[in-house]
Amino acid sequence: MSVSPAVPSTHPHPPQRGWYKRNEIAITPWLFLLPAMIFFAVYVIIPIAQSFWISFHEWDGLGEKTWIGMANYERLLGWGDQRMDRKFETSFWNNLRWLVLYLLAIPAGLFIALFLNQTVTGIRFYKSMFFFPFVISQVVVGLVFSWFYLPNDGLFDIITGWFGIDIKGGVLGNPNTATYGIIAAGLWPQTAYCMILYLTGLNAVDPEQVEAARLDGAKGHKMLWYVILPQLKPATFIAFVVTIIGALRSFDLISVMTNGGPFGSTRVLSFFMFEESLSEFGFRMGYGAAIAVVLFCLMLGFIAYFLYSMYRDEKGAR
Repeated sequence: MSVSPAVPSTHPHPPQRGWYKRNEIAITPWLFLLPAMIFFAVYVIIPIAQSFWISFHEWDGLGEKTWIGMANYERLLGWGDQRMDRKFETSFWNNLRWLVLYLLAIPAGLFIALFLNQTVTGIRFYKSMFFFPFVISQVVVGLVFSWFYLPNDGLFDIITGWFGIDIKGGVLGNPNTATYGIIAAGLWPQTAYCMILYLTGLNAVDPEQVEAARLDGAKGHKMLWYVILPQLKPATFIAFVVTIIGALRSFDLISVMTNGGPFGSTRVLSFFMFEESLSEFGFRMGYGAAIAVVLFCLMLGFIAYFLYSMYRDEKGAR
C-alpha cells in the first residue's frame, strides 16, 4: 500500500496582528477617557500641586517668590512660639458650624422626597416648587434672605416681633446670630438638591422587597429603616459628599449677605483665603495658599472617610 507524499499547504500564514489590535478592547476605554483625564490634570491636579508649592513661599502674585518653608503654616496654625491666627480660628469654628448644621439638609431632603413620592393630584407642581430653590443662583438666594432678615422691615423681624423676640441689630447685624442666619439661607437650596437625589433613588427602590416587607408586617419607621434606606445608600453617599463640600467651600452667601461681618464673625476658610489673597487686605498669595491647603485637606479627609466606609460596606456585602 503506497503512501502519497504530503502536499505542502497552499494557504498563506495568517497575518501577524499589531500590538494595538491585540489590546484593542483594553485600550479603547482609556482613549475615550483620555481627554477628560487631561482636562482634569490641567485644571485640577496641577493647580492643587501649585497651591501646595506656593504655600511655602511669600508672594504678592506679581513679583518673585521668596521661599519661607513652613512659616505660613506656623503663623496660621500657631506652631512653635506663635499663636494661632485669630481670624483663622474664627473661620475654622464657623466652618465646623456650617458642616454640622448643613448636614440637616440630608434628612430634610429625605423626608420631603418621601412626601413627594406619591401619586396625588398636582404632585408635579409641588415637586417643581420644592426644586425651585436649587435652580436659583446663590447670589439671588443671598439677596432674598438679606431682605428677609432686614431689621424692623424684614419679614423675619416682623414675625419674631409677634412673639416678643427682639434681636439687636437684626439677624445679620448681630455677631451671635449672623452665621446661623446665613446657614439657614444655604440650607434652603441644599435641601432641594438632597430632595432631588432621594427622589431619583426612590424610583430605583425594588417594589418586590417593599411588598415582601409588608407581608412580614413591616411598616412605618421599620419599613423606612430596614427596607428603604439600605436601597438609598448610593443617594445618601452622594448627598453626604456634596453637602460636606458645599459646607466647607461656602463663600458666595457670606460675600453677598455680610461680607464676613459683623466684626469678622461670619468668616469661613474660603472667605478668609479670599481676603488674604485677593482683597484689599493683602495680596499675600502664599498665606492664602496655606489656607487653601488646610481647607483641601479637610475636604479630602471627609471624602476619603466616606469612600472607605462605602468600600467596606460593599466588601462586607459580598
